[in-house]
Amino acid sequence: MPANSPALTPQATEVLAVIGAAVRQRRKELRISAVAAAEAAGISRVTLHRVEKGEPSVTMGSYMAVFGALGLAVRVGPRDDKPVAAALSRTGWIPVRVRIADYPRLKELAWQVHGTADLTPREALDIYERNWRHLDPATLSPEERDLVDALRLALGGDRGV
Repeated sequence: MPANSPALTPQATEVLAVIGAAVRQRRKELRISAVAAAEAAGISRVTLHRVEKGEPSVTMGSYMAVFGALGLAVRVGPRDDKPVAAALSRTGWIPVRVRIADYPRLKELAWQVHGTADLTPREALDIYERNWRHLDPATLSPEERDLVDALRLALGGDRGV
């Protein structure tokens, strides 16, 4: 059972979630199973799963072991005040889940989606593709345009988007 998690700010919790998603994406890019990645890092598969979820109760040593096993670099520097979403705009990168509220045009297009705050990347791309004719592409923020481009690149969509 995991130890009690330290009290974190919402921003710190979000950063850990971003780190966890990046670890999972890297593992998937390398086509390494969770079991193999955990063994390479010298941790259990359960601990790797907790790292990929961004759980704060996992030791820094476990995070570092996973980074090393997957060839991820760690950089430490002064904190900037940029929102985490701005740090995520990387070409070809897609999130594990797409938060509807983070993308204004998607929120407008997903009016029929009830009971969930986020979508899978495939669901988000499908909504964009089905409704693209109702959008003015010039109204997309740079972050949302990056998301659409990354979804198309990763998932092969091209029906007018």
